[in-house]
Amino acid sequence: MKKIIIPVDFSLHSEYALETAAALAKEHNSELIVMHMLELSESIFTSSSSEKSEEMAFMLMVANKNFEDFLDKPYLEDLTVTPMIKHHKVLKEVSEVAKDVDADLVVIGSRGHSDYDGIFTGSNTEKVVRYSNTPVLVVKSKPSSVNFENIVLATDFEEDSIPAVKVALGALKELGSKVTLLHINLPNLSFMSTDEINEQVEEFIKLGKLEHIRDNIALTSDHNVEDGVMNYAKRVNADALAMITHGRTGLSHFFGGSISEDLVNHSKLPVITFKK
Repeated sequence: MKKIIIPVDFSLHSEYALETAAALAKEHNSELIVMHMLELSESIFTSSSSEKSEEMAFMLMVANKNFEDFLDKPYLEDLTVTPMIKHHKVLKEVSEVAKDVDADLVVIGSRGHSDYDGIFTGSNTEKVVRYSNTPVLVVKSKPSSVNFENIVLATDFEEDSIPAVKVALGALKELGSKVTLLHINLPNLSFMSTDEINEQVEEFIKLGKLEHIRDNIALTSDHNVEDGVMNYAKRVNADALAMITHGRTGLSHFFGGSISEDLVNHSKLPVITFKK
């Protein structure tokens, strides 16, 4: 893990993300790229060139001062930290910068859906996840540890999920010692019998040449995917959750439709997302 990007708005939850990324950087000898998006007012786009220049100069001065204070943290000592300023709320830029610098991970703090005015409320975090081809780690609180010993990765064990699952397993291996692949059996049209699920899992293992995951597969039943993932994670004391996203529809899941985007917003655990 050579490079980690942290989009920040200088809020408390951005500090949580920065501290998490710093802990990961120390373990993996990574560079931190701390990215801030300027809060440009709508008026700047209709202003004269001189007015634009003045407002941009002022905003840059404020951002640089905020960066100076924000990055003055003891846990950043001896780490390579590169500050970067981009345009306000052009959230695709996170993905574009990650691609340009060949980043391995994006770490972002989120408060979930709230009345908070910061950039990275739940809906905007979802947009970063939606656009990012780089894995995204969403954190909600001050990290107690980045040794994620027990990670739950939800999947449907469908054949077209194999490539994404392999990518996720490779990345998660660096973050945690155990990854459990979880299938949630749902009621109504999505319901599958035990024999049907077992047959599908066996075919998935065979096609993907994933014999090594056989002992790390779990099956659970619940009313919906979100409850299934969160309830199972609670039962096994998971340290983090992982999921696959589809860029076109946001946090769409494997399960033949859309998983509730509330999983990222409501989970107190860190959530790691991978684009399918």
